[in-house]
Amino acid sequence: MNVRQTALESAEQQPATSFAALCKPALLQALVKLDPRRLARSPVMLVVELAAVATTLLCFLPDAVVSRPVAIQIALWLWFTVLFANFAEALAEGRGKARADSLKAGVQGLEARLRDDDGNFRQVAASSLRRGDVVRVEVGELVPGDGEVIEGIAAVNEAAITGESAPVIRESGGDRSAVTGNTRVVSDWLLVRISSDPGESTLDRMIALVEGAKRQKTPNEVALDVLLIGLTLIFLVVVATLQPFARFAGGDLPLVFLVALLVTLIPTTIGGLLSAIGIAGMDRLVRLNVIAKSGRAVEAAGDVQVLLLDKTGTITFGNRRCAAMVKAPGISTAELSYAALLSSLADDTAEGKSIVEYLRALSPMAEPSTQNVSNIPFSAETRLSGADHQGRRYRKGAVDAVLDHLGMTREQVPPVLAREVDKIAQSGGTPLLVCADDRLLGAIHLKDVVKPGIRERFAELRQLGIRTVMVTGDNPLTAAAIAAEAGVDDLIAEATPQKKLQRIRQEQAEGKMVAMCGDGANDAPALAQADVGMAMNDGTQAAREAANLVDLDSDPTKLLDVVQVGKQLLVTRGALTTFSIANDVAKYFAILPALFIGIYPQLSALNLMQLHSPESAILSAIVFNALIIVVLIPLALRGVRIKAADAASLLRRNLLIYGLGGLLAPFVGIKLIDLLLTATGLV
Repeated sequence: MNVRQTALESAEQQPATSFAALCKPALLQALVKLDPRRLARSPVMLVVELAAVATTLLCFLPDAVVSRPVAIQIALWLWFTVLFANFAEALAEGRGKARADSLKAGVQGLEARLRDDDGNFRQVAASSLRRGDVVRVEVGELVPGDGEVIEGIAAVNEAAITGESAPVIRESGGDRSAVTGNTRVVSDWLLVRISSDPGESTLDRMIALVEGAKRQKTPNEVALDVLLIGLTLIFLVVVATLQPFARFAGGDLPLVFLVALLVTLIPTTIGGLLSAIGIAGMDRLVRLNVIAKSGRAVEAAGDVQVLLLDKTGTITFGNRRCAAMVKAPGISTAELSYAALLSSLADDTAEGKSIVEYLRALSPMAEPSTQNVSNIPFSAETRLSGADHQGRRYRKGAVDAVLDHLGMTREQVPPVLAREVDKIAQSGGTPLLVCADDRLLGAIHLKDVVKPGIRERFAELRQLGIRTVMVTGDNPLTAAAIAAEAGVDDLIAEATPQKKLQRIRQEQAEGKMVAMCGDGANDAPALAQADVGMAMNDGTQAAREAANLVDLDSDPTKLLDVVQVGKQLLVTRGALTTFSIANDVAKYFAILPALFIGIYPQLSALNLMQLHSPESAILSAIVFNALIIVVLIPLALRGVRIKAADAASLLRRNLLIYGLGGLLAPFVGIKLIDLLLTATGLV
């Protein structure tokens, strides 16, 4: 079975600015970010920069160092460490800068036709519009800001925001009244009430997200910053006590070595990559055309345990499609097919079109000329459609409607056909009857088709520990049939706003993180209550304001990909944090014996790496500390690939790969660098 490619995979395969094109501006930005005021946002890297400054100054004090060439090399590698940590952040920001510049260019000089209190319109700058202002947008003009259509109907091209060139219909009232700023009206006109103040629109939020530097830190990042600062202070105290111990034993440690040792022991790896990880995670979300009102929503998506999904348009295609034909006794397949085709040609509903497509694909047949057919379009009043041809009347429609047309009762339907009709209804499908003149020919099975690959995606979520709940207004019998086919874990049938809200509160009361998607005003209470609420961009203003995520493509299935982005963000940060801390532990035991072996000969038993000298030990550690950041930059930007597994399995995998790997890598890397430095005579 071919599983549908997820939006997340599609986003990762989107054309991106080449790495070479990003490098030059990123390197320039890395130099600009050396400003201590900017580095203050990353306390660990600020300490590294201060250490680099101190080491550079110590190079000019002969009494403070053992070997000036070694001290110079240490200073250079410390500057290299800071520079490439800045480079990682600048590279992450640069991936979205081109799109941000394009979006900014689209709104510069944009004007709007504002309605005054007296009902007249005047030209004003779009940037001056405020919430509640009413503007008129004509064909060919750009919508000046986010808003809601209060009058008119028009086709709107949203390619500037979503990348989708096909225009969509926007009209006043209903669930398709919201419009997004910087989209173009391609037909008719609209009267729009602006719903956001300057700096608060969808476009403004998208620009802020892709620029990266303006992205506020999430609660988890703040907590991790506190941890890193705590570890830095601990190692600062540790390093500060080493000199007294050395002098107590009658030895001495060069100050430049102690400064360098501090840098190797504090968590510089995660400190240098933390910001890049967060910005890259947001970039992946933006490439999915999802706008997050806060980083908290994205991180919460990574912790989601219960996922509520609307059935129509999310789990199923939304329009019922023809799945089979059932003959009445004594009727041939050809006769039933011909009657069903003629009675559906004038049916402009999605169901009617699907019947025509099904029959044409099933068996090509000679279709009469339209000039010889008197079509009868589908009517909501009669619930019938059909055609009159060569003196015969072909009709198709709901069971009761066709029986009324024929003057029959349900008891008069042939038992074989009646059983098939009941079976269709019990399976969650919709049966339609077909007749010619006064003769019942058979039934059509219309089915709300489950999207291909959706069952496999739910299975992946289940392996990640996420329980799926289908929400539908269908009756329990129909809902159960669709739920079983789709493979969801639970369902809410005959759903009302109160039922949705009650279910979310119940799950949250049990300590679970809940996500939901919706587009209607009746979804607003549940979207606001959910930990992660994703609204469709073409939905109501109430839904968009209540949610903390907005999908610009209005694809409800994308909530599954948002969950994966959030989980990938958390896993990446956790993996590199584990690797960094394990690195520090390994470096601590690898370097200290080499530094103190001259003062405490007994430590030779712990000198497992047999490093050449204290100078080579500290320099090798500094070089490894800098290069490991360079090596991990691609992983920080791409994100750790996650496999479908529960939290315990992910933790074991994380500890095995990044914990054990982080513990062993410094022993191997530092020893190899030590051999290289010794062989080249640099120490």
